[in-house]
Amino acid sequence: MHFFSDNATPICPAVMAAIAAADHADHGYDGDGWSARLDGAFSDLFDTPVRALWLATGTAANSIALATLCPPYGGVICHEEAHIVVDECGAPGFFTHGATLMPLPGDGAKLTPAAVTERLKMIRPDVHQAPARAISITNATEYGLAYTPAEVAALGDVAKGHGLGFHMDGARFANAVAHLGCAPADITWRAGVDALSFGCVKNGGMVGEALLFFGEAAPARAAQALRWRKRSGHLFSKGRYLAAQILAMIEDDLWLRNARAANGAAQALAAGATGRLLHPVQANELFVRLTADEAACLRAQGFDFYDWGDGAARLVTNWAQDAASVAPLAAALKALDHG
Repeated sequence: MHFFSDNATPICPAVMAAIAAADHADHGYDGDGWSARLDGAFSDLFDTPVRALWLATGTAANSIALATLCPPYGGVICHEEAHIVVDECGAPGFFTHGATLMPLPGDGAKLTPAAVTERLKMIRPDVHQAPARAISITNATEYGLAYTPAEVAALGDVAKGHGLGFHMDGARFANAVAHLGCAPADITWRAGVDALSFGCVKNGGMVGEALLFFGEAAPARAAQALRWRKRSGHLFSKGRYLAAQILAMIEDDLWLRNARAANGAAQALAAGATGRLLHPVQANELFVRLTADEAACLRAQGFDFYDWGDGAARLVTNWAQDAASVAPLAAALKALDHG
């Protein structure tokens, strides 16, 4: 049983069916009927006008979003363990033509308004230092915690007060919304978010993520993003196959059903890992204390996962699992305490 990553899961059947349904001649690039529906579909989902475009990867979505919010001489305040810092091979700097990432610590990979404000105070208003121009957060975070609407809004207030763009990496946005039970708008544009990388692949897609822009500046930023998409080699000639997957996710709430299944499986594992959890389980990731011998014992039983530093492991559930399917691992975790 694999718990490495939700990137490695099979494609959701409804998404595969949507790809098949799009398999006939139409206009190329993003001139097809599916791509044309993205703005309207996301506007309905977020209850506000949205500019939406498909991209091949989450790295491209994050980096292009930041390129529209931050100039080459600017800086992006983010968490020190954010995906854009440790897992994107310098892509944000590449796309922004050199903008500086300004990483900060924070429990559970969360930024706080106080930490951001203190960092802003440290930047001198002269030409010798890079000025902050954007804030980027991940929801759910790299440790599986969900920013609440109030937490996002507090950071949004800091961004607005200092004239900063506000980006959210939503690779597991669906899992955060499923956990919080809030409207998608409550943790995005209503809380001050300007750009959202809306994850699909981790939630059952094959390839393709959505980049969304909110607010009065959305049309201008989307126009920039379209240029970046082409210039970086991310403009698919048959974009309808990406758009069809994204639409299949959001038009019938498949994105939430899949996320709820993954979250539920994570909760079932958490019940078997009592006393071992390093962070609260709010999405579909668990970080648990395991000795090397305990990890070897689990692997010998056929459970695969990543080690996460010394004496810890990360377990990731996915849309195709539920409490029953992960029960063997939950039992194996519980048995470690009685071995």
